[in-house]
Amino acid sequence: MEIVDYLRVARRRLWVLVGVPVLATGAAAAIVLFAPQQFSGTAYVAAPALVGGAAGTQYTGTQAANQFVAAFGAAVTSPRVLADVAADTGVPPERLRDGLAITQVGASSQLEVTYTAGDRATVAPVLTATTTRALAFLFSSQVGIATGEVEAANADVTAATKAIGEWEKANKVSQPDRIYQATLGELTSLRQQQLSMQAVGNSRGVDAATAAITAAQKKLDELGPKLPDYQALLAQRDAATNALSQAREGLQAARAQAQAADPKQVTSIGEAHEVSRMTELVRTALPVGGAGLLLGVLLVGVLELLSRGRTAARPVAPTATTAAPSAPAETVTAARS
Repeated sequence: MEIVDYLRVARRRLWVLVGVPVLATGAAAAIVLFAPQQFSGTAYVAAPALVGGAAGTQYTGTQAANQFVAAFGAAVTSPRVLADVAADTGVPPERLRDGLAITQVGASSQLEVTYTAGDRATVAPVLTATTTRALAFLFSSQVGIATGEVEAANADVTAATKAIGEWEKANKVSQPDRIYQATLGELTSLRQQQLSMQAVGNSRGVDAATAAITAAQKKLDELGPKLPDYQALLAQRDAATNALSQAREGLQAARAQAQAADPKQVTSIGEAHEVSRMTELVRTALPVGGAGLLLGVLLVGVLELLSRGRTAARPVAPTATTAAPSAPAETVTAARS
């Protein structure tokens, strides 16, 4: 089919091409114009201390700003935050989810939280509760987690220390590792004294040194087999102590982040204002009109196919043609003569 054929079909079905978009646009405009007045407000969240390369921050690297915005947006629409905001404001979670929108300001870590509703009085409270609950969900919860880690590490240290005390009580010796090292040093010194006395011929001194060496060696023989178990307990306590130190550092960093995420410091709430009906009309009517035009083109194509199908299925009446009888050859010859 040539372009001329398409234009001819479109001209014949012009009422469809024009009527469908007009009806769709009119219906959308009526819905927008006769809908209840909507009110909108914006909360600005600017927390540069929470994003960057500082030690202890959750969001670091080249994608830190995008990660923070994505995490904040997910927190705003999470069931827990929506339920908390609904409890604070009395607005149903479904209405909150439909009315809230998160927008990143350029490529920065700052973002805008917009809420649109039919009741002006709920806009500011919803924005305040949403930003507060979302920041608490992201950062205050980290304090609780870090506190739990500190408590667990502290319990491990206490348990390891208790195990060491029970071992010392059962074996009736305190700090056997230090006693072993001291005895080993004493034994070395006694042997040197024994050699010195033997060199000068002091037999009494040699006997005394020999007795002391025997006693020291006996003490080493008693402590030697016990040291591996005791040293294993010391290693457990050292590991628990290191874990406790790291957990305390994490708790300190989490508290610093929670303090940096104080909603009173990083958020500002704008005043609620009426949503422009003209802006909403343009935003709604244009897409609806385009969709209506596309639907009109499809309808024209369907109608044309149906019309051609009916024409092809209609039976064609036969045409009666009567052939004249041919004259005998003799008659023709005579006529020519």
